[in-house]
Amino acid sequence: MPGQGFLPICREDMEKRGIRQFDFVYVIGDAYVDHPSFGHAIISRLLEAYGYTVGIISQPDWRQKESVAIYGEPRLAFLVSAGNMDSMVNHYSVSKRRREKDSFTPGGVMGRRPDYATVVYGNLIRQTYKKTPILIGGVEASLRRLAHYDYWSGKVKRSILLDSGADILMYGMGERSMIQLAEALDSGLAAEDITFVEGTVCKVRRKEDIYDAVFLPPYASVREDRECYAKSFYTQYCNADPFHGKRLAEEYPNQVYVVQNPPSKPLSQQEMDDVYGLPYQRAYHPSYEAQGGVPAISEVKFSITSNRGCFGGCSFCALTFHQGRIVQSRSHASILKEAKLLLEDADFKGYIHDVGGPTANFRYPACEKQLQAGACVQKQCLFPKPCQNLRADHKDYLELLRKLRSLPGVRKVFIRSGIRFDYLLADADRTFLRELCEYHVSGQLKVAPEHISDKVLHYMGKPRAEVYERFAEEYRKMNETLGKKQYLVPYLMSSHPGSTLREAVELAEFLRDLGYMPQQVQDFYPTPSTISTCMYYTGLDPRTMKKVYVAHNPHEKAMQRALIQYREERNYELVKEALVKTGRTDLIGFGAGCLIAPRKGAGGTARKGKKGDLPGKGKGDVSRKGKKSPRRRGRGSVK
Repeated sequence: MPGQGFLPICREDMEKRGIRQFDFVYVIGDAYVDHPSFGHAIISRLLEAYGYTVGIISQPDWRQKESVAIYGEPRLAFLVSAGNMDSMVNHYSVSKRRREKDSFTPGGVMGRRPDYATVVYGNLIRQTYKKTPILIGGVEASLRRLAHYDYWSGKVKRSILLDSGADILMYGMGERSMIQLAEALDSGLAAEDITFVEGTVCKVRRKEDIYDAVFLPPYASVREDRECYAKSFYTQYCNADPFHGKRLAEEYPNQVYVVQNPPSKPLSQQEMDDVYGLPYQRAYHPSYEAQGGVPAISEVKFSITSNRGCFGGCSFCALTFHQGRIVQSRSHASILKEAKLLLEDADFKGYIHDVGGPTANFRYPACEKQLQAGACVQKQCLFPKPCQNLRADHKDYLELLRKLRSLPGVRKVFIRSGIRFDYLLADADRTFLRELCEYHVSGQLKVAPEHISDKVLHYMGKPRAEVYERFAEEYRKMNETLGKKQYLVPYLMSSHPGSTLREAVELAEFLRDLGYMPQQVQDFYPTPSTISTCMYYTGLDPRTMKKVYVAHNPHEKAMQRALIQYREERNYELVKEALVKTGRTDLIGFGAGCLIAPRKGAGGTARKGKKGDLPGKGKGDVSRKGKKSPRRRGRGSVK
């Protein structure tokens, strides 16, 4: 194994290393996995590289304040993170039902961390250590850094900085801000005086001490007024760029201001290489072996992160607020070095599971100006169509993949983190599509059109349906040329803001024509700090301040979901109700273009459709008005 062993996780480890007092104690809601796909591993290894000592407290018992005191007081600060996921998303499905498994816990056991873990851990520490600095970070803190709508409580909550009792919040990926904070604390500065670090949020008592800032509406206003909330959110959204984002200030009662400094600058390629070249053990701590290990490692153990950041701009994605829109990538040498480490693993069978990031086929910033001027404030790179300045080029990614394929011992390199098909189409050269189909797909390629209604796609920030149809057709033809039988698996979403039952029926008809029914459907999940969540809560598109239809009723949401899986017997009554409500009873019958068959007592027939010859089994040729129409092209490659 590379490196010098795992970091200390208990008092015994601390004493074995001869450490009398840690510089930092890192409290995390996940099991300790020393792999660069886990934020706590990156931050702790980076601190270690700069000469600081770090002790890990993984999943402490939040009912016992002694659980966070096993090392005593750290010299500089406590670090707190809920883990790789927001603790509420980790615990609950979109229907707010408790999940049965936690992949970030040994043995997949649920219940080892509290709800709102960052807040609970912060207050637990503060009960014992009244003055010790507490720095919070990770995705939960990052996306709750200012007033935010919380889906699980149905309320607009305060900045998590206030509720957690912490002194400073690090948002985004955190490498730059962490080292600057460590050096500032090490120099003797008090936490309350460190108000200047990019990529951090702090508390300020006096308004006159806040300089060069945009003042957001006070918390009291955004909590009570949804229109005010939407405007405030969009101001935040427009200031999420590290080059032109402004300092933001939000007022709270008792003359407290939460101040968000501008985002940290993106890492250079050398800095990315340095971060991913740290001595990770690339495994979970061996103490978890007896409990069955940590399931989450299986998804990343033989995968390689090649980039971060995303200029895709999907409305329902929080990447704009967390990793940002400017793509940063590692060098080929760095990635090949990591691949060779995989080859040394006894469990490696020759398959690299993924080489990518938020979007696998992004290797550069969207255009040349982004590294000097940042991303455009009110324009997207790919939506509603690719910008004329977009650099759509897969040559570097192709070269990387070819190098990885040629390594002795590598049998196949998959791309599983997803590609943007609209970006692929924007590249006039189809070499990447050819090699994708020839070398990097194993039967199925998963892509995310998300919906088929252009109206809904507009709210999603996704390309029009015709773009997906064009890609599907090109993918089909390329596989025919190569003599391969490979298919597309489209990811689809129900109940996104803007989707009524009519759009859900339109999506069901699309699936009928495709002859495909997805095994999995994602209901829209209103997670903190996305445009879509703002629409869900306010009923307004914050970009235009125009009203948006939102399905809040659980029964309507169930109907929208059921329409995507209309062939499932359990969904029959929901699908029928939706078709009746939308006046689409023409889709109830025995014709090839129908979605469901009538049953006894419904529509005067006593015959029940047989499961083996349900309507809509891939032979639909009926238009919405019941007339014969040519089958839509570009969809037959999906199975």
